Amino acid sequence: MRLMKMALVVAGLCAATAFASPTAPRNGAEYLTLKTPQPVQAQGKKVEVIEFFMYHCPACYALEPDMLAWVKKQGDNIQFRRIHLPLTGENDPEAHMFLTLEALKLEEQLHAKILSTWHVERRRLKSDADNIDWAVKNGIDKDKFTTMYNSFAVMTRLKNAGRVAATYEVNSTPTLVVDGRWVTNPTMVDSSNPGTPRQYLNAATLQVLDALVAQARAGKK
Repeated sequence: MRLMKMALVVAGLCAATAFASPTAPRNGAEYLTLKTPQPVQAQGKKVEVIEFFMYHCPACYALEPDMLAWVKKQGDNIQFRRIHLPLTGENDPEAHMFLTLEALKLEEQLHAKILSTWHVERRRLKSDADNIDWAVKNGIDKDKFTTMYNSFAVMTRLKNAGRVAATYEVNSTPTLVVDGRWVTNPTMVDSSNPGTPRQYLNAATLQVLDALVAQARAGKK
C-alpha cells in the first residue's frame, strides 16, 4: 500500500512536468514580441517584469500565490511591478484605487487585502464611495486618502492608464511583460499547448517567464 501511494505521488509529479510549458518558448506562440519596445525602470542587470491585472479578475487571484513565490525565487534577478488594466476606461474605480494606494506607497502592503475583499468576502468595490469606505475601514486616514485619490497626479495617471495598456498591447489579464519587449499570459500558453490541465497552467506560464527572464539577462551581459 505504501509503495502504491509513492507511485501515485511520482506519477502526479511526472504528469505536472509533462504538461508544463516548454522551457524554450516560441515567439508567436507562448509569447509575443512587442512591435515597439517600451522603456523599463529596472537598472543594471535586473530584468523588469510587469503584471497587468485587475482586482476583480479570478485568473489574477488564482495566479497570485504562484506569482509571489516566483518573484521571491527570482530575487535580485528582476524588478517586479503591477499595472491595473482600466476595464471601464478613464473612470475605472479599480484602477483608481490601485493608483491611489501606489501613490501612498501602500499598494504592496494592501494588495492581498483587496484581493481577499473581492474574492473571499465577495465584496465589490465599484465606486468612489466603496473605495473610500474600504480605505478607512483598513486603517487609512480618510483625508489623506481622498486628497491623494482626487489629486492631479493620480487623476492624470488614471486618464492615461488605457494608453499605457495599449502601448504594451495588453487587453486582458493577467498578462505579463518582460523587459519591455515580450508579452505572455496563461491564455497564450494554453492555446499553444493544448491539453494542459488547468491546475498546471500557472506553473507552465511561469516556466515561460523563466525562459524570457533568462533571455533578457543574457542580452544584458
